[in-house]
Amino acid sequence: QVQLVESGGGLVQPGGSLRLSCAASGSIGGINPMEWYRQAPGKQREWVAIITTGGTTNYANSVKGRFTISRDNAKNTVYLQMNTLKPEDTAVYYCRIFSTGYWGQGTQVTVSS
Repeated sequence: QVQLVESGGGLVQPGGSLRLSCAASGSIGGINPMEWYRQAPGKQREWVAIITTGGTTNYANSVKGRFTISRDNAKNTVYLQMNTLKPEDTAVYYCRIFSTGYWGQGTQVTVSS
């Protein structure tokens, strides 16, 4: 059984930074591309970023230049470094194994002064 556990969320002021982690465990059956999504209150879940097994990345336009996705394959962990945070980045952030139904439980990020 695959389990994804996110951590690193919290309350930060506008312009601040946070680093999210997503640790994968269980029968992953190989290294897969990993994604981050987020869901703000009253809104649909939206895609944020993806990283392939080889390290190729892509980002939503809303976070490009501010967020960086990375991974440590030896630790089965993917990260999301979030800089220059804005109030509109406030959401629950989820990681997902690409093209599967495996999601983490989410971690809350709140950007507010």
